[in-house]
Amino acid sequence: MIIKPWKILETSYLHPNIRVDKCELPNGHILTPHILDYDDEIMIFALTRQLEVVLIQQYRHGIQEVILELPGGSVDKGESPLEAAKRELMEETSYASDTFIEVGQASPNPAIYRNRIYSFLAIDAESIGKQSDYDAGAVDVTLIPLDEVVAMARRGELINSLNISTIFFALGHLDRNL
Repeated sequence: MIIKPWKILETSYLHPNIRVDKCELPNGHILTPHILDYDDEIMIFALTRQLEVVLIQQYRHGIQEVILELPGGSVDKGESPLEAAKRELMEETSYASDTFIEVGQASPNPAIYRNRIYSFLAIDAESIGKQSDYDAGAVDVTLIPLDEVVAMARRGELINSLNISTIFFALGHLDRNL
Protein backbone atom coordinates (compact mmCIF):
# COMPACT_ATOMS: atom_id res chain seq x y z
CA MET A 1 0.00 0.00 0.00
CA ILE A 2 1.25 3.50 -0.83
CA ILE A 3 0.57 6.10 1.86
CA LYS A 4 -0.42 9.45 0.34
CA PRO A 5 -0.50 12.95 1.85
CA TRP A 6 -3.89 14.31 2.76
CA LYS A 7 -5.48 16.77 0.36
CA ILE A 8 -5.86 20.21 1.99
CA LEU A 9 -9.24 21.62 1.00
CA GLU A 10 -9.20 24.77 3.10
CA THR A 11 -6.96 26.53 5.62
CA SER A 12 -7.86 29.09 8.28
CA TYR A 13 -6.11 30.57 11.29
CA LEU A 14 -7.49 30.76 14.84
CA HIS A 15 -4.36 32.66 15.87
CA PRO A 16 -1.18 33.53 13.92
CA ASN A 17 0.36 30.27 15.18
CA ILE A 18 -2.72 28.01 15.18
CA ARG A 19 -3.80 26.78 11.78
CA VAL A 20 -6.87 24.66 10.99
CA ASP A 21 -6.70 22.61 7.81
CA LYS A 22 -9.79 20.95 6.36
CA CYS A 23 -8.33 17.78 4.85
CA GLU A 24 -9.63 14.97 2.70
CA LEU A 25 -8.02 11.61 3.50
CA PRO A 26 -7.30 9.09 0.73
CA ASN A 27 -10.37 7.12 1.88
CA GLY A 28 -12.60 10.19 1.42
CA HIS A 29 -13.06 11.03 5.10
CA ILE A 30 -12.76 14.69 6.11
CA LEU A 31 -10.66 15.81 9.12
CA THR A 32 -9.94 19.27 10.52
CA PRO A 33 -6.63 19.01 12.41
CA HIS A 34 -5.31 21.97 14.40
CA ILE A 35 -1.66 22.63 13.56
CA LEU A 36 0.72 24.58 15.81
CA ASP A 37 2.69 26.61 13.31
CA TYR A 38 5.75 27.58 15.36
CA ASP A 39 9.22 28.61 14.24
CA ASP A 40 12.05 26.08 14.35
CA GLU A 41 13.82 25.78 17.69
CA ILE A 42 17.24 24.80 19.00
CA MET A 43 18.46 22.95 22.09
CA ILE A 44 22.03 23.09 23.35
CA PHE A 45 23.91 20.41 25.29
CA ALA A 46 26.75 22.64 26.51
CA LEU A 47 29.65 20.80 28.10
CA THR A 48 32.41 22.59 30.03
CA ARG A 49 36.09 21.56 30.10
CA GLN A 50 35.37 20.04 33.53
CA LEU A 51 32.69 17.79 31.91
CA GLU A 52 29.82 19.69 33.50
CA VAL A 53 26.57 20.25 31.60
CA VAL A 54 25.16 23.78 31.56
CA LEU A 55 21.51 23.51 32.63
CA ILE A 56 18.91 26.10 33.46
CA GLN A 57 16.08 26.08 35.94
CA GLN A 58 12.96 27.99 35.01
CA TYR A 59 9.20 28.07 35.45
CA ARG A 60 7.16 26.38 32.71
CA HIS A 61 3.57 27.55 32.74
CA GLY A 62 2.18 24.64 30.67
CA ILE A 63 2.83 22.27 33.57
CA GLN A 64 2.98 25.05 36.19
CA GLU A 65 6.29 23.83 37.60
CA VAL A 66 9.88 24.97 37.90
CA ILE A 67 12.00 22.45 36.00
CA LEU A 68 15.62 21.82 35.09
CA GLU A 69 16.38 21.76 31.37
CA LEU A 70 18.88 22.48 28.63
CA PRO A 71 19.16 26.00 27.25
CA GLY A 72 17.32 26.57 23.99
CA GLY A 73 14.85 28.72 22.13
CA SER A 74 13.45 29.80 18.80
CA VAL A 75 15.30 30.40 15.56
CA ASP A 76 14.60 34.02 14.64
CA LYS A 77 13.67 35.03 11.07
CA GLY A 78 16.79 35.23 8.91
CA GLU A 79 18.88 33.34 11.46
CA SER A 80 20.40 29.89 11.00
CA PRO A 81 19.90 27.23 13.68
CA LEU A 82 23.63 27.49 14.50
CA GLU A 83 23.39 31.27 14.97
CA ALA A 84 20.33 30.78 17.18
CA ALA A 85 22.14 28.18 19.29
CA LYS A 86 25.09 30.50 19.91
CA ARG A 87 22.77 33.43 20.71
CA GLU A 88 20.46 31.48 23.00
CA LEU A 89 23.31 29.88 24.96
CA MET A 90 24.83 33.30 25.62
CA GLU A 91 21.52 35.05 26.40
CA GLU A 92 20.21 32.39 28.77
CA THR A 93 23.41 31.33 30.50
CA SER A 94 26.31 33.73 29.71
CA TYR A 95 28.15 30.68 28.31
CA ALA A 96 29.80 30.48 24.90
CA SER A 97 31.79 27.94 22.93
CA ASP A 98 34.00 27.95 19.85
CA THR A 99 32.78 24.45 18.95
CA PHE A 100 29.12 23.86 18.14
CA ILE A 101 28.18 20.60 16.45
CA GLU A 102 24.70 19.87 15.14
CA VAL A 103 24.07 16.38 16.51
CA GLY A 104 20.46 15.77 15.46
CA GLN A 105 17.01 17.00 14.51
CA ALA A 106 13.58 16.04 15.81
CA SER A 107 9.95 17.04 15.50
CA PRO A 108 8.19 17.85 18.79
CA ASN A 109 5.03 16.11 17.58
CA PRO A 110 4.71 15.70 13.80
CA ALA A 111 0.97 15.15 14.06
CA ILE A 112 0.28 18.72 15.19
CA TYR A 113 3.55 20.74 15.11
CA ARG A 114 5.06 22.08 11.89
CA ASN A 115 8.50 22.92 13.29
CA ARG A 116 11.73 21.05 13.91
CA ILE A 117 14.15 21.10 16.81
CA TYR A 118 17.86 21.29 15.98
CA SER A 119 20.09 19.78 18.68
CA PHE A 120 23.60 21.11 19.23
CA LEU A 121 26.56 19.98 21.29
CA ALA A 122 28.72 22.88 22.50
CA ILE A 123 32.15 21.69 23.63
CA ASP A 124 34.41 23.48 26.16
CA ALA A 125 31.69 25.98 27.03
CA GLU A 126 32.71 28.76 29.39
CA SER A 127 31.04 31.75 30.99
CA ILE A 128 32.23 34.89 29.22
CA GLY A 129 29.65 37.53 30.02
CA LYS A 130 26.32 37.93 31.71
CA GLN A 131 22.82 36.70 31.07
CA SER A 132 20.54 38.93 29.04
CA ASP A 133 18.41 41.28 31.09
CA TYR A 134 15.34 39.39 29.83
CA ASP A 135 16.54 36.07 31.28
CA ALA A 136 18.22 37.37 34.45
CA GLY A 137 16.04 36.53 37.44
CA ALA A 138 13.78 34.23 35.40
CA VAL A 139 16.43 31.61 34.58
CA ASP A 140 18.89 30.12 37.08
CA VAL A 141 22.05 28.61 35.58
CA THR A 142 23.31 25.34 37.08
CA LEU A 143 26.36 23.22 36.25
CA ILE A 144 25.90 19.48 36.83
CA PRO A 145 28.51 16.78 36.15
CA LEU A 146 27.89 14.86 32.93
CA ASP A 147 27.50 11.50 34.68
CA GLU A 148 24.89 12.97 37.04
CA VAL A 149 22.92 14.45 34.12
CA VAL A 150 22.88 10.99 32.52
CA ALA A 151 21.67 9.50 35.82
CA MET A 152 19.00 12.21 36.13
CA ALA A 153 17.75 11.41 32.62
CA ARG A 154 17.59 7.71 33.47
CA ARG A 155 15.64 8.44 36.67
CA GLY A 156 13.13 10.60 34.78
CA GLU A 157 14.13 13.80 36.57
CA LEU A 158 14.59 15.70 33.31
CA ILE A 159 11.06 15.79 31.90
CA ASN A 160 11.33 17.94 28.77
CA SER A 161 11.17 15.40 25.94
CA LEU A 162 13.05 17.70 23.56
CA ASN A 163 15.87 17.82 26.10
CA ILE A 164 15.93 14.04 26.32
CA SER A 165 16.30 13.74 22.54
CA THR A 166 19.09 16.34 22.56
CA ILE A 167 20.87 14.51 25.40
CA PHE A 168 20.53 11.27 23.43
CA PHE A 169 21.97 12.87 20.27
CA ALA A 170 24.85 14.52 22.19
CA LEU A 171 25.78 11.34 24.07
CA GLY A 172 25.72 9.43 20.79
CA HIS A 173 28.12 11.94 19.30
CA LEU A 174 30.36 11.61 22.38
CA ASP A 175 30.12 7.82 22.02
CA ARG A 176 28.49 7.45 25.46
CA ASN A 177 25.34 5.61 26.45
CA LEU A 178 22.26 7.05 28.08
